[in-house]
Amino acid sequence: MAASFPKHWPRRVQTAVLHIVSLAQTALTYTRSWAVNCPHARIQLRAERDRHRQEVALLTEELRIKDGRMHRIPPHRRPHYPPIERMAILELRAARGWTLVQTAETFGLTAATISSWMRRLDEEGERALVQIPDPVNRFPDLVRYLVKRLKLLSPTMGKVKIAQVLARAGLHLAPTTVGRMLRHKPEKRPVEERADAGQHGVRTHRPNRLWHVDLTTIPTMRGFWAPWIPLALPQVWPFCWWLVVILDNYSRRVMGVGVFKEPPSSQQIRVILRRAMTVAGATPGVLITDHDSRFTGKSFRRWSRRRSIEQRFGALGKFGSIAVIERFVRTLKREGLRRILIPYGPKRMRDEVKLFADWYNEHRPHTAIDGMTPAEAYFGTPPASNRPRHEPRSRWPRGSPCAGTQTRVQGKAGARLQLRVSFLADQRHLPIVTLKRVA
Repeated sequence: MAASFPKHWPRRVQTAVLHIVSLAQTALTYTRSWAVNCPHARIQLRAERDRHRQEVALLTEELRIKDGRMHRIPPHRRPHYPPIERMAILELRAARGWTLVQTAETFGLTAATISSWMRRLDEEGERALVQIPDPVNRFPDLVRYLVKRLKLLSPTMGKVKIAQVLARAGLHLAPTTVGRMLRHKPEKRPVEERADAGQHGVRTHRPNRLWHVDLTTIPTMRGFWAPWIPLALPQVWPFCWWLVVILDNYSRRVMGVGVFKEPPSSQQIRVILRRAMTVAGATPGVLITDHDSRFTGKSFRRWSRRRSIEQRFGALGKFGSIAVIERFVRTLKREGLRRILIPYGPKRMRDEVKLFADWYNEHRPHTAIDGMTPAEAYFGTPPASNRPRHEPRSRWPRGSPCAGTQTRVQGKAGARLQLRVSFLADQRHLPIVTLKRVA
């Protein structure tokens, strides 16, 4: 909790407090980086437990600040919870074992409101807690519930990605339908550039023709920021990790990833490239990079010529000149590593990055390749969205076209569906979505 200082104290005391907090965080970063590499498993577990405890304390402080702002708003001016969120609150109350008062205090409500919701659980019609109308030409509310649950379980998914994931599971929805079901204005998603635009006329029609290579940094838990020199200058472990990413242009498949404690050398990048070529059993015809000295040096150019690899570069100072791999790096940071506590151990960090790359290749549909996964595009396997689909609308004409990929109906119309979301290696940010037909 923030402290209040006497008025006669100088103003620079507040700045000193921030420096003290930052210094303490820097000391913790160094200490944990030592503990994670300690040969004693007990010390490693204690360091990991300490990290999680600090993260819980910081998240608790964030919630306290946000709740304080909400409670300062008069009750009649606070935003109302929609029916789906009301049901979620009651589900959370049952899971937590809260009383009416505890639930009301947590969500800025009154105990009478929670009691009213509990009485309305079994009601039907206009006074029901969750309205379930029976429209003729619209999807039933069950589909809306599935879409909202999927958004809740995987908040990084947008409406297009949700539509593509459900199409792979057998339920075909248009992105505009998904946006309407989510009950908010569609976010302005950046237009993903095709790789053959702005790249000196290079076009790809098969895998392993053109690869992208790029470097990026991943900060550890609040390890990047320090307000003083020299700790504000270096970008090395234990403050951040350096990643080398290799991507196939045609399929958007991740061909290889390398994790380093400090900026990798040109030789280390070539080792990662050779390893990716060995695994793929092919050599790219074109390699696109930025103008980093690791790629423009004589040794890297000679290495490329010996393998008959044409080297091309993105435009200097132009955002989006290597848009394909920049888009993947953003996805890696936002959908993958942002959702976990970045580990200090090199092995664990490599495992986390490899796990995300496997999920990205096998289970995440890609907009630029019409909802296919990178693995399907790379190996030429039929996409899952082309399989027969489920039709939850009982009155929908069987021969009418559906949203997304046009496929035939599986079984009878009016299907009742159950959403199943599993997680790769029990990682909550790596969902695998399937739909099961129920009676």
